[in-house]
Amino acid sequence: MKINKFVIGGLLILAAVVFLIVNATAGSAQYFMTVDELVAKGSDAVDKNVRVSGAVIGDTIQYDPQTLTLTFEVAHVPAEQAELEDEGGLAEALHEAVMDPARTRIPVVYVGVKPDLLRHEAQAIVTGSLGADGIFHAEELLLKCPTRYEEAVPDQAGN
Repeated sequence: MKINKFVIGGLLILAAVVFLIVNATAGSAQYFMTVDELVAKGSDAVDKNVRVSGAVIGDTIQYDPQTLTLTFEVAHVPAEQAELEDEGGLAEALHEAVMDPARTRIPVVYVGVKPDLLRHEAQAIVTGSLGADGIFHAEELLLKCPTRYEEAVPDQAGN
């Protein structure tokens, strides 16, 4: 009988720990989506904590230094590496995304200092939530400018 009490007590403690871990991770989970996926979810995506990647459309960038409010639009860029390679790499995919008016776009609002890398055709990775008004309210903004980091690949000599 004493062993059963210890086993039951241990199982209860284990169940409580598992419950706490699952609860903590589910509450802070972020889903990575493309612009197309976010828009396709529609109202199901509203107020959900997500991370979205897209190409910055340069002529939509507006910054108010008084309120530190930054607004811009991002266009859909494929997430799959194979699709990016089909488009000629990340730099070419970003270029195609901003040049194609048929690509899905979403407006983004971010409050904070304007990053130096925010420019036309940069890849923006924004974390936040989609509002009911269709505007993505970013809490975190990461930027990648592929032309700045692209390394020149030397020509390979043929045998």
